[in-house]
Amino acid sequence: MAGAAAAVEDAGMDEVQKRLMFDDECILVDEQDNVVGHESKYNCHLMEKIESENLLHRAFSVFLFNSKYELLLQQRSATKVTFPLVWTNTCCSHPLYRESELIQENYLGVRNAAQRKLLDELGIPAEDVPVDQFTPLGRMLYKAPSDGKWGEHELDYLLFIVRDVKVVPNPDEVADVKYVSREQLKELIRKADAGEEGLKLSPWFRLVVDNFLMGWWDHVEKGTLNEAVDMETIHKLK
Repeated sequence: MAGAAAAVEDAGMDEVQKRLMFDDECILVDEQDNVVGHESKYNCHLMEKIESENLLHRAFSVFLFNSKYELLLQQRSATKVTFPLVWTNTCCSHPLYRESELIQENYLGVRNAAQRKLLDELGIPAEDVPVDQFTPLGRMLYKAPSDGKWGEHELDYLLFIVRDVKVVPNPDEVADVKYVSREQLKELIRKADAGEEGLKLSPWFRLVVDNFLMGWWDHVEKGTLNEAVDMETIHKLK
């Protein structure tokens, strides 16, 4: 019966999201970020699989600032399988199990994936976000359920970039976008904590906000991001 119920649930899944869930192969890693295999995006986000097989996959989170040092946020589309309609950082996704996104040197595989998804989700062309302009600041490992069925268990690369870009959101991926100052972000967090306006923030974005973001924002404004880089540590956060 459980299998039949799951099939009924999946039948209602948005067709674009369904294709991505089954076609995209995420990179499986251990807790030291060594590649140990690959698995479908679908299986990587099933809490049952995450818990029973300890599936951990590589991910990235892009934080894009404009020249006024405002941070671009997106609201995930209503059709997203995990965390629909939550507000989060500029772009969050996964490097895929393909040659161009497995390159370890200078984290080029993750940078390539970030460039690809900024185009897919926000319509930002590759030439506007050159891979050498991303600054990988750190890595964090976290687990977060989305609902009874889906969730995340990710080793997440945190990438910062300062560029003025034209944004053309893909409605299959993104419901809304906005740039925020520090004070506007603090107000957004206050509303989310108070349950106002139905605002929700993604768990990974909240972890970055609570542990790193404001200090790193200082470096963005000073032009000293390289001083904040720590790619040796893998921060295990809850």
